[in-house]
Amino acid sequence: MPAVEASPVPAVGLPIPALRRRAAGPPSIVVGITHPQTCLVLTGRLRMLREAGFRVTLVCSPGELLERTAASEGVDVIAIPIRRKIAPLADLVSLVRLCKLLRRLKPDVVEFSTPKAGLLGTLAAMLCGVPRRVYLLRGLKLETSIGLKRRILWAAERVAAACAHEVLCNSESLRSEASALGVAPARKLHLLGKGSSNGVDIDRFSPGPSRVRQQLGLPPEALVVGFTGRLTRDKGLPELVEAFDAILRAEPRARLLLVGWFDASEDSLDASLRSRIVSHPQIHMTGFVENVPDYYRAMDLMVLPTWREGFPNSVLEAASTGIPVITTDSTGSRDSVVPEVTGLLIPPGYPQAIAESVLKLLRDPERCRRMGRAARAWVLDYYANTRVLGLTVDYYRSLLQSSPQSRPIQTA
Repeated sequence: MPAVEASPVPAVGLPIPALRRRAAGPPSIVVGITHPQTCLVLTGRLRMLREAGFRVTLVCSPGELLERTAASEGVDVIAIPIRRKIAPLADLVSLVRLCKLLRRLKPDVVEFSTPKAGLLGTLAAMLCGVPRRVYLLRGLKLETSIGLKRRILWAAERVAAACAHEVLCNSESLRSEASALGVAPARKLHLLGKGSSNGVDIDRFSPGPSRVRQQLGLPPEALVVGFTGRLTRDKGLPELVEAFDAILRAEPRARLLLVGWFDASEDSLDASLRSRIVSHPQIHMTGFVENVPDYYRAMDLMVLPTWREGFPNSVLEAASTGIPVITTDSTGSRDSVVPEVTGLLIPPGYPQAIAESVLKLLRDPERCRRMGRAARAWVLDYYANTRVLGLTVDYYRSLLQSSPQSRPIQTA
C-alpha cells in the first residue's frame, strides 16, 4: 500500500499564543465524560493537551480508573457522580454540580463526550457562559434504541449539540449519520483528519511474539478468533457466539478468545448467554486485561460484529498489531477497515455472515498475513496517535485564537 504523507504534527510543549491567555495563567480546558471506563480511550490525549500548554481538568463519575488516569496523564481530576441511565432527579443534581464547578474554574474551553456527560456538560457550560464549547460525538446510542427511548436519546443529542459551538465527530460515517438524523446542522459537524479521537500507539501495538497461547493452554495448531471490548448486545456478542458454534463444526481447531468483560450497561447480555460463554470449553474469556497487545498477537484474526460505533479503537489496535479484522458496515465501524485490503465488512446481525467470513480467512493463511501487513501500513499512514493527537492540539489552539462561530475549520 503506498504511503500517504501525514499532515504536520504540532510540536508538543510549544506555548499557546499569549493574546488569548487570561492573566491568571495558562488557558484551561475541562474534559468531561460520564463513566471512568471511558478513561481507557483518553490515554495520551489529556497528556498531550497538558504538554501543549493547557491546564487540563478531567471531570467524571468517581472510580479507581479515573484516579489512575489522572495520575498517569498528569492532569487535575474532579469526581462528580453522573448516571449513565436516565435518572431525572440525579441528573438535576449532577447538572447543578457541573454548573458550580464551571463557575469556579472559568475554563477557556470545555470538551464533553459520551451521552449523559455530553448533555449535562454542554448545557452547564452554556448556562455558565463558557466561551468555547465542544461536544465530542463518540457514537450514537440512539441507533440501537427504539420507541420512546430513541426519541429521548435523539432529543438529548440535539440539546447537547445545540449547547455546543462545535461538534467533533469520531468518523466520517458518524458525521454523515448525525447530519442525516438532524442531530446538528452539517456546518456544525467537524472531523479531524481521517477520524478517531485518540489514534493508536504504533510502538506498543506492533507485531511480535506472545505467550498468551501458552498461558491459556491452547494447542499449537489452534486457530484463534479474537474479540476485544465490552461483552454486550450492541457489540454483537449474541451473533458472535452463535457463529462460533458453526465455525467450530466446520473447523474443530478454532478457538474464540474474548478479551473483555460483562458490562453492566443497558445492553448487557442476559444470564443464559453469559453462562453459555463461561462454560463453553472452546471459548476463553479474560475479563479486563492490562497488556492488551499480547492478546492481539495471539489472534489469527479479530471479529467485531458491532451494531454501532463512533470509531472502534479495538480495530485500530488489532490492525496496528498486524492482524486482519472482520467488522460490520454499521456507522463508525465501516470507517475502520479498507474492505478486502485490511479486512472484511459484513452486515450486522447475521451469524452466518460472521461464520462464512471467518472460515474464508482461516482457510487462507497467506491472505490473512497479507491483510495484516496492509492493516499495519494503513494505521501507520493515518492513525498513529502522534498524528491524531497532534491534530487535536492544533484544533484547540486554533479555537483559542478566534470565535468558534466564525473561524475556518481545518478538518483534514
